[in-house]
Amino acid sequence: MPASSRLCPSATCSLAASTQTHLSPHRRRRRRSRLVSAMAQSRSASPGSSRRSRSTRWSPPALPFDLGMLFGRKQKPGGERLDLGNWVRRVLSRPLQPPPAAEREVEVEAEDEGRDAGNREEVEVGSEEADHLVVMVNGLSGSSSDWKFGAEQFVKRLPGKVYVHRSECNHSTLTFDGVDLMGERLAEEVRQVVQRRRNLRKISFVAHSLGGLISRYAIGKLYEYSVAEESCFNTDKHSDEENVYGGGKLAGLEPMNFIASATPHLGSRWNKQLPFLFGVPLLERTAAETAHFIVGRTGKHLFLSDRDDEKPPLLVRMVEDCDDGKFMSALRSFKRRVAYANITYDHIVGWRTSSIRRQHELPELQLTAKDEKYPHVIHVSTANPECPQEEDSVDASLADSLEEIMIRGLRQVTWERVDVCFHESRLKYNAHYNIQVRTHPTNLEGEDVIYHMIDNFLV
Repeated sequence: MPASSRLCPSATCSLAASTQTHLSPHRRRRRRSRLVSAMAQSRSASPGSSRRSRSTRWSPPALPFDLGMLFGRKQKPGGERLDLGNWVRRVLSRPLQPPPAAEREVEVEAEDEGRDAGNREEVEVGSEEADHLVVMVNGLSGSSSDWKFGAEQFVKRLPGKVYVHRSECNHSTLTFDGVDLMGERLAEEVRQVVQRRRNLRKISFVAHSLGGLISRYAIGKLYEYSVAEESCFNTDKHSDEENVYGGGKLAGLEPMNFIASATPHLGSRWNKQLPFLFGVPLLERTAAETAHFIVGRTGKHLFLSDRDDEKPPLLVRMVEDCDDGKFMSALRSFKRRVAYANITYDHIVGWRTSSIRRQHELPELQLTAKDEKYPHVIHVSTANPECPQEEDSVDASLADSLEEIMIRGLRQVTWERVDVCFHESRLKYNAHYNIQVRTHPTNLEGEDVIYHMIDNFLV
């Protein structure tokens, strides 16, 4: 039998088929039996050995050098060469030895300290010698970066006088947790800043939108009773001077300015308080009933639909001192309280709720400014708009409403009101964020409002 036929059974079959006509029957049977036995042996052999011993396919020659030498490995004895694939698999499969527990703790602490230091560098700006802390608070779904432009301008225009901290404890979906919980977090954040910087003597709050309500709750938690204000509470009627400054302290610091821009002080429940609903009663009722599905407990607080333990809504409780906090005493302790409000084009917060006014108290609508220095500041008032006689003239049907209760509660102290309009702005329909200059340079047209805040800021 030829060698080629032994190596390849198929060749044997073809050879047998071509020569079987020239063989005798006896030799043909013997050749067939040999062929069957050869095929049985080829099946019983291992696949690897069969390929090595019988396959006629060409195999690539072995590399003439050891690949391990490229990685600094010595060549193995006996000419054995390293298979690169197996070497990579062995290296990757080696278990990494964890560092000792003490080293891990040190590394984690170092990382945390470095991260905290980096965050402080990002959210805090100002002179180290400044003794006036300015806390800036973002609104719904916002972050500390919303006040980046404002913080830079405060430090630039008041050099060496203020130290600005942009709050970072309430951001993104954390702003859905409710005004009370966010206020607790802000109060704790302020305490940590005060403990870290022992040279601070004064404190101010600058807040946007929902941040104004968060700040009002936080100051109620930070408020510390002062003997100096005792005389204020011994009288039934406070004078304007007593309303301006009560004498208490916040986290041990002297309160100076409380500034809220586009803040829904009266909530978002009433007619046209949420302007993008166009005052349609059906839409406003639907929004009040479904807001908590979108923005959580914050929605209940804004629409005054929260009734915890049969108590009045949180925003109503925040217009007086109660077990939750000394909210009005804290507001009274500031030397200035300012409400910046968009007259129009703000589709998130209405004019009445952000300026703490009744409908008939709103000034005549103006769309152009009188001061070229502040082209978007339309109207400024430095006192509450009505006297007691006008308050008594309020419709009896509204006297006991929640809105009227909040207005009267917040009017216990004097507010400065600054009305803003972006009628001639290129992005006037983005007024809610223009007033803060949330994104630079998109909302840059509101920079004059920031300058107005700084120029009238009590240092």
